[in-house]
Amino acid sequence: MGRAAVVAGLGAWVPPRVVTNGELAARLGVDEDWIVTRTGVRQRHVIAPGEATSDLAVEAGRRALASAGAAGADVVVVATSTPDRPCPATAPEVASRLGLGGVPAFDVAAVCAGFVYALATGAGLIAAGTASSVLVIGADTFSTILDPDDRTTRAVFGDGAGAVLLRSGTADEPGALHGLSLGSDGSRSDLIEVRAGGSRQRSTGLPVKPEDTYFEMQGRAAFAEAVRHMSASIGRTTALGGWATADVDRFVLHQANLRIIAAVATRLGRSVDRFVTNIDRVGNTVAASIPLALADGVAAGAVRPGHRVVLASFGGGLTWGSVALVWPECRAVPPHGTDHS
Repeated sequence: MGRAAVVAGLGAWVPPRVVTNGELAARLGVDEDWIVTRTGVRQRHVIAPGEATSDLAVEAGRRALASAGAAGADVVVVATSTPDRPCPATAPEVASRLGLGGVPAFDVAAVCAGFVYALATGAGLIAAGTASSVLVIGADTFSTILDPDDRTTRAVFGDGAGAVLLRSGTADEPGALHGLSLGSDGSRSDLIEVRAGGSRQRSTGLPVKPEDTYFEMQGRAAFAEAVRHMSASIGRTTALGGWATADVDRFVLHQANLRIIAAVATRLGRSVDRFVTNIDRVGNTVAASIPLALADGVAAGAVRPGHRVVLASFGGGLTWGSVALVWPECRAVPPHGTDHS
C-alpha cells in the first residue's frame, strides 16, 4: 500500500493563568449564567504578559514528541492566526527551541480550521516522500487581539496549543489519516476578521481605528455557516473513507461554541455524547482547539484505541475541513489543569 500519515504522538498545553466567568461578568455587563448558556464556556486560560504563541507551541510540541517517544521530526508545521510577529513565521523559532536544527518549518493560516489544514499539509509531505515525520502544531493566543469590552468575543476565546506527530506508515494501520476534505469561501471573509494590520489597511496610509485592531465576528451568520459546512465536510470525509456517519464512534469538532456542536450533532442524527468537548474548561482556542479536545478526550478515556474518529473544523476565510482515522495505541500528554488521567 502507498505511504500514509499516521498519528504517532499527541500533546497539548495551556498557560497556567485561568480566567473564570466571574472575572469577566462584571466588566462585560452580564452574569455568569449568560456566558455559559450562550457559549458553554466556564473558564479559559490566557497567557501572561510577555508570553507569546511560540511559547505555547513549543510546550505542546515537546509533549507530542514525548508521547511518541521520538527525538525529533523532519518538518514542523505551525497552524496559527496569532504569530509572534507578522514577519517572520513562528514555526522556525519553534523548531529551533525544540532542538530540531535546520529542519523545514513554516506556518499555516486558516484560523480555526488551521489544524486540519496543517494535518493535510503534513500528510501530503509524507505521501510525497518529502518527509518521514511531521510535527503538526496548532497554537493561538487570541487574548492578545480581543476587545476587552466585547461580550461576543471576550467570553468565548482562550489561549492554548496542541500538537500531533505524524509518521510515515500504511493506510491500513490504526492512526492513518484518510478521507481528508477541505474547503473555503472567500466571498464571506468579512464574517470573521481583524481589519487592521495587513496590507489592505496599511496601504491606505490612514490612521488606524482602535476597534479595527481587534478580532471581530458576525456571530449569528458564522454560527449558521459553521453548522452547515462542518456537517457537510463530515459527510464527505466519511464517504471518502467508506464509512457511514453512524459508524463513527467519536467526533472531535472545533470547540467554537457548545451550541454549534449540538446543532451539528442534530443535523447528523447522532447523540451529542458522541462528541468530545472541553470548551467549558478552555474556551475557543482557535487552531489549538481540536488537538486540545482530542488530548483531553484520550486522557479521560472518551477516545480509545480502535475508535473510529472524525476531526472537523470551521474558521475564518471562510475555511473548513475534516479528516478521519481509527485511533491508535497513543497516549496523550495533556495540558495541566485539564488532565483526567
